Parts: sequence; C-alpha cells; structure tokens
Amino acid sequence: MKSYDRFYRVCYYLVRAVFGIFYPMRVIGKENIPPGAAMICANHSSMADPFLIALIFGKDGHVHIIAKIEVFRIPVVSQILIKLGMISVDRGVLDGATVKSTLSYLKNGEKVLIFPEGTRVAEDDAASAKAGAVKLAERAGVPLVPLFLPRKKPLFRKVLLVIGEPYYIEKQTPKRSAGDYARLSDVLMEQIKSLSTA
Repeated sequence: MKSYDRFYRVCYYLVRAVFGIFYPMRVIGKENIPPGAAMICANHSSMADPFLIALIFGKDGHVHIIAKIEVFRIPVVSQILIKLGMISVDRGVLDGATVKSTLSYLKNGEKVLIFPEGTRVAEDDAASAKAGAVKLAERAGVPLVPLFLPRKKPLFRKVLLVIGEPYYIEKQTPKRSAGDYARLSDVLMEQIKSLSTA
C-alpha cells in the first residue's frame, strides 16, 4: 500500500465522522463509477464538495483531487495535501507539473477529481469550463465521469449527489483546435448540469 493511501484512509474516517453528521448523503448512479482510472468531473459551489465526493468512493477508492495552488501555500495544510496525493494547479492553467502528476495517477489506474469550472460557482452564475479535464482524459485514454452536487447544502439535511454515465474523448488526427476543446468542455458541463433533474 502506498504511503498516501494509508494517510488517506486515516483522513477518510475523520472526514466521514464529521461530514456524515453535518451532510448526510444520498447517492444516485454509483453503479456508473468505472473500475480503474477515470477523470471525475463535478460542478463546484462549496468548500464541502471535494470532501463529499471523496466519501462516495470509500476508504479504498482513493481520489486524487486537483486543487488551486493557493491552498498549497498554507503552512502545515500544504504538507497534509501533499501526503494525501492531491495535485496543485495554478489558476486553472495546466502546467507541466500538474499534467505530469495527473497523468501519473491515471496511468497507474487511479482516479482524479477535477472541477472543470476551475473555481466555486454559484448556481445562477455563468462560468466557462476549462479544457483541462477533456484534454487530460483524452491524453490518458480514460473516461470522464460527470457528477452533480446541489449548490445549497443545508446542515443536517440529506445531500443528493448524482453520478452520470462515463464517456470517452477519443483521440483524433489532426489534433483538435482550441475551439474544439472548448466545445467538448461545454458538452461536459451540460452533462453535469443535466444530472440535476435526476
């Protein structure tokens, strides 16, 4: 067992103890989670989102979360995030280090969580999805798994999380343009938002 998996299990139980009380969950579509590597793609409106999503996969379903680099600059917190196998990204721009870390986990058969909007977004706000999710999934040859969380999560009320069917971004020749990736990213966000009616 990898060192970050052992530490992840410890943190998982701590998070479950806290969030299980404040945010009891109901999950629809858990059967859509594919075995092995995948890019888990969700809308993002709350700091609770990554914790809730991680709980879906259980103590043995380690999900590597892509998070903004600012949180990695907080003393002590940064060491915890690194030990958890989290991945830093600078303002939604996929630099070489971010790509390398993400592809390494995916090629090792593990799952990575990314928020395509790149930041927390209120339900009524408009935000264009970044192309990182589709580019990484295409490059690694792994499925995208859309996941929807409600914006409002009242304490002690059941939170409904919906997981959609996985799908692939097939590689093509010649390479896709920036516009192509933008359209694929919009489709991904549409897939996520469509789950809100499930």
